[in-house]
Amino acid sequence: MSRTMWPQLRVADWTETRDTLHMWTQIVGKIRLAHAPLVNHWWQVTLYVSPRGLTTSAIPYRAGVFDIEFDLLDHLLRMRSSNGTHRTVALEPKPVADFYRETMQALGDLGIETRIQAHPNEVDPAIPFSEDRQHASYDPNAAQLFWRQLLQANRVLGEFRSHFVGKVSPVHFFWGAMDLACTRFSGRTAPSHPGGAPNCGDWVMVEGYSRELSSCGFWPGGGEEGAFYSYAYPEPHGFADHPISPADAFYSPDLAQFLLPYELVRTAADPDRAVADFLHATYEAAAEHGDWDRAALEEDPNRWQEHR
Repeated sequence: MSRTMWPQLRVADWTETRDTLHMWTQIVGKIRLAHAPLVNHWWQVTLYVSPRGLTTSAIPYRAGVFDIEFDLLDHLLRMRSSNGTHRTVALEPKPVADFYRETMQALGDLGIETRIQAHPNEVDPAIPFSEDRQHASYDPNAAQLFWRQLLQANRVLGEFRSHFVGKVSPVHFFWGAMDLACTRFSGRTAPSHPGGAPNCGDWVMVEGYSRELSSCGFWPGGGEEGAFYSYAYPEPHGFADHPISPADAFYSPDLAQFLLPYELVRTAADPDRAVADFLHATYEAAAEHGDWDRAALEEDPNRWQEHR
């Protein structure tokens, strides 16, 4: 894949927009949380990369469904109900408080009664949405470039996911930390997670990390233009010292994870290969040092290629 498909977006150039968009995605994610039944590790609360931005996918409501999409091409929040009605909220510079009010009003206009925990999680301070006039920036070009970063990350993570036949998450966007993630599981239970995320109950982390895992993804931090990451829980002995590639990837003791800065991917001769090498090598670090049954968990995704 050409490196020109991997857009440049310096974190420092869009921090205010990023932080506002983060709060907006939390509001929409919490709407999904309010209506979707629990799925292990909170998989029911996530967003997904779509052809236009980020979407909730279909959310059950009474005898029907609705969805919400951040359309980052037309810069609209689109809400659609299976009863044929729809509403939009403009994505433009505005305080979180206004976005929250307009979004909840639009849901009400659709006849969708919703109550959410109206404050953010995994951030500090956690300003209640109805009071947050601090986060009010929206650069449409930056928001769209971020989505285009996610498009590339989603595509490569999806290919990586296809090599695993054990329990594995979708490639999905967690609005708590604002990261695109894919998680593989060994099949064994894990020690209870100690929690500690800001403004987030420890029980949330206990559910999220209830099984041994190797998780990877992309988030708009960790490098000048964001970073790919990979970690294991619980982290097995020898994980941090395992040889990985590309050569510029490294283990961060502070974050307890491997990092590959996005700008190194974007400027690589083969960006797809650089990310794939990183994902496979860091998963190997978790699986080998964690004594995973790799023969039972991995498979060639091209095994039926001749019949397709």
